Amino acid sequence: MRKRTIAVIGVLVLAMLGLAGVSSQAVAKADKPTVVLVHGAFAESASWDGVIKRLDKAGYPVVAVANPLRSVSGDATYLRSVLAGIKGPIVLVGHSYGGQVMTPAATGNQNVKALVYIAAFAPAKSESALDLTNKFPGSTLGAAIQSIPLGDGSNDVTIQPAKFREQFMADVSRKEAALAAVTQRPIRDVALSEGAGDPAWTSIPSWFLIPTGDKNIPPAVQHFMADRAHAKAVVEVKGASHAVAVSEPGKVADLIKQAATATR
Repeated sequence: MRKRTIAVIGVLVLAMLGLAGVSSQAVAKADKPTVVLVHGAFAESASWDGVIKRLDKAGYPVVAVANPLRSVSGDATYLRSVLAGIKGPIVLVGHSYGGQVMTPAATGNQNVKALVYIAAFAPAKSESALDLTNKFPGSTLGAAIQSIPLGDGSNDVTIQPAKFREQFMADVSRKEAALAAVTQRPIRDVALSEGAGDPAWTSIPSWFLIPTGDKNIPPAVQHFMADRAHAKAVVEVKGASHAVAVSEPGKVADLIKQAATATR
């Protein structure tokens, strides 16, 4: 009987410890802003997996948005609806075209406390992704893409699978790049040529991470945008590809945490 009592007490203690662990984690997350991740063209939400694991371990609540990639105005409207459903402070993070979308989507939202651009566009009003890409030489994306007619005069655009690794993620293993080439999300061409709305970076502090091996958005363009936005910090990742969130998730997560801490 005594052994059974001891066993029962042991189970109760373990259960209480487990609940304490869950409770402390819940408190940690409640004390931190929600990190909202917005992927860009030729990618999907899973491209943030390595970053999400590190943010979750640090106690941050995370939302990875499925960016429609149809038009800047439409995609921004969708993102605004996602942000409206999140209570409390937000750190908004965009990769590539995701920055084109989040820049106008965050305007006027008092909960968005920081903008983090990861190899991303940070447009001024009326600027398109194509405008910015061509502002300085260095992008080789044009020769790597292929188009699929949609029947309405517009096209879906993807990167040719054979050129995907070299163009998009040269510092990622061939096996992982081959999988990403198959699962890449197409972007509608009008989204690349549509100008953005009023930029949030004029009123919300920003942080930039720039991979020096980026073949999609020239690093010179990224530095130009960071300077224009008066970024709080600019981090260069030497030799990293456009898919820096995949190849260097630790450095991406570190910058996001830096931005989150600075806005508290």
